[in-house]
Amino acid sequence: MIPVLHIDQFDDPKNLSEVYANDLSAHLQKNKDLVYSAHKHDFYLVVYFSKGAGVHEIDFDSFPIYPGSIFFLHPGQTHLWKFTEAPEGLLFFHTKEFFEWGFTHIKTDQFPFYSWNGNPPFMHLHREERPKVQSLFMEIYQEYSNDSSLKEQKLRSLVHLLYIDLSRLYTIRDDHQLIASTTYLSTLKRLNESIQRNFKIHKSVSFYADELHITAKHLNRITASTLGKTPSDLIYERILLEAKRQLVHSNATLSAIATDLGFEDNSYFSKVFVRRVGVTPSAFRKSYKCG
Repeated sequence: MIPVLHIDQFDDPKNLSEVYANDLSAHLQKNKDLVYSAHKHDFYLVVYFSKGAGVHEIDFDSFPIYPGSIFFLHPGQTHLWKFTEAPEGLLFFHTKEFFEWGFTHIKTDQFPFYSWNGNPPFMHLHREERPKVQSLFMEIYQEYSNDSSLKEQKLRSLVHLLYIDLSRLYTIRDDHQLIASTTYLSTLKRLNESIQRNFKIHKSVSFYADELHITAKHLNRITASTLGKTPSDLIYERILLEAKRQLVHSNATLSAIATDLGFEDNSYFSKVFVRRVGVTPSAFRKSYKCG
C-alpha cells in the first residue's frame, strides 16, 4: 500500500514536531529514499520552485513543474515527483493542529488552495510576483533553522502571512474557481466530509442530501452552480480515486477492490470504471505498472 509520511521522519526529533522547513534540493537529497516514490502525508505541504522542470503527479493528475511553480498538498493526497531538470526552491510542512492552535477563527480550509471547491493544488507565479513570495518562504526557513525565543509562534504567524499573500494571488487567476456564496461553500465542505466518511458504503445522492438536511434537488443545484458537476459525479470521483490508488499501489485482486469499495460484484465495478475512466481496471493498472 501507499506509505504515509510523518513530519518527524524528516528532521531531528528534538526540533519542532509539527512543522518543518528546508531548502528544496537539500530536502530531496537528504530524503531521497522517502520522496521519489508515490506516497502520502499526514500534514500540509507547500513547495516553491525557483528552478527546475518536470511533472508533479497528484492523485493521478499531472501538473508541470517550472520556475515560479507552487504546489499545495493537504493530508491524504498521493503524489509523486518526476524531475527532468534539477529543482531548486524552498518548502515547508505543518500539521493542521500546528496552524489552527494559535488562531481562534482561522482554519486551513478557508484558504482557496485548500478549500474543497474544485480548485487545483497548483499556481504559477509571474516573474514580478516571485521576489516577495520567495522572501517569505526564506524567512520561514531561516526562522525554523534558528533557536530564537517564541520560535513556534513566529513560524505560525509567518505561515499565516504567506497564506494570505498566496490567497490574494491565487484568487485572481482565471483558471481558479471561486465560490461567492459562503453558504454554498459551507455545504460543499460538509458534503466532502460526508463523502470521505461514507463513499465505500453509500453511493446515492439522497443519502448525502439527508445527511446535510437538504433536498436532493437543492444539493444538485449547489454542485451544478458551483462546480458544474452533479453530486453523483463527486461521489464517484472519490470512489474511483480510491480504486485507482488500490489498483496502482497494491496487489489486491479486482474482486477484492470491488468488495472493499462496496460493489456487489466485480463486473459492475468494472462497468462503472470503464464508463467514468474510459479503460478497464486491468488496463489502468497495467498502464501504471508498465510505466
